[in-house]
Amino acid sequence: MTQHIKTLPEHELLLEKSFIRNLNAPDWLFALSVFGGAVFVQARFGIRLDVYETAILWASAGIAVFLGWFFKPMRGFIPLGVLLAYAAVGLYGGNIKSADGFLLRYFLSSQSAIMWQCAFVFFALFAYISGAVLASVKNVPGNTLLNMGTAFAWVSALAGFTGLLVRWHESYLLRPDAGHIPVSNLYEVFILFLVITALMYLYYERKFAVQKLGGFVFGFMAVVVGFVLWYSVSREAHTIQPLIPALQSWWMKIHVPANFIGYGAFCISAMLGIAELFSLRAEEKGGKLWLPPSALIDEVMYKAIAVGFLFFTIATILGALWAADAWGRYWSWDPKETWAFIVWLNYAVWLHLRLVAGWRGRVLAWWAVIGLFVTAFAFVGVNMFLSGLHSYGTL
Repeated sequence: MTQHIKTLPEHELLLEKSFIRNLNAPDWLFALSVFGGAVFVQARFGIRLDVYETAILWASAGIAVFLGWFFKPMRGFIPLGVLLAYAAVGLYGGNIKSADGFLLRYFLSSQSAIMWQCAFVFFALFAYISGAVLASVKNVPGNTLLNMGTAFAWVSALAGFTGLLVRWHESYLLRPDAGHIPVSNLYEVFILFLVITALMYLYYERKFAVQKLGGFVFGFMAVVVGFVLWYSVSREAHTIQPLIPALQSWWMKIHVPANFIGYGAFCISAMLGIAELFSLRAEEKGGKLWLPPSALIDEVMYKAIAVGFLFFTIATILGALWAADAWGRYWSWDPKETWAFIVWLNYAVWLHLRLVAGWRGRVLAWWAVIGLFVTAFAFVGVNMFLSGLHSYGTL
């Protein structure tokens, strides 16, 4: 036992040294640029930041560095999004009326950037589907259309990320005393959801070489875009409104993003579940397999649910801490809290059956698909049909 206790830290130290050794000059340059940007923000806007916002700023810088090291394309994505947003801030010049300028009106204002995000979701969907069809006909693993789908997916995520950052600034231009991070209503969190889902899919696409699955994921994202557009037109949800008292908390800034990493992962897993069902059917019939093998899809689906479960658990804990701060108790079995627990339990059982019982294949694929409806009701349905402490999130 003594020997084991001594060797375990040495093994962990070797892993850490190996990770550090694999970092190259661009990795360190990226880290330097991110922390340099954080220093700039702290120096220029520090007087407006309270202690919580300062902590979130530096934590965000650390997370950005880790993401850039872990997923290399983020080294370009994050700085480019920040630079585009900062360009928009400069074009505004402290006056919201400057939004009528050409670049802001058609490209860099929050609403313009978000509309570009919505458009490129459809572009990516068309390219992914066309590329998958072409790949199945010519029996080649990849083609220009699939690569275009990947490029369009990156553009959609970049436009949405930029739009959210600019919207944050616009909220302060409209109401200097009531500006807030843009995760306060259904419209804003759906834009965040689209960004997170696209980035998570792009990571799995790159890691497992599953471009043909892009049509499934972006098909669902196109449905979300349709809802966002309807919501904007019918409810004018794109207008920036002041925060209601229940949301005027720094807990919102960390609870909501963590929640939507979970939601994004669960939705990806549901679309992969549909793809796995198609793949299993083709394998059983011995026909031409136009999708990746079902075993590979199953593995990607498992990875997505595992990540989603981790972040949803973190978000649930943060939500309980927020509830204690706002209402004086950690848990009330409010309808929203109850359904959050149902979602958590659903995926906990799913992971248990796969990891402990060894389940694979059709049953878990269907389970992931049904899990999407459970998750959707927990997020949207509860707000529409039930009332409680979270009733401020209604449509």
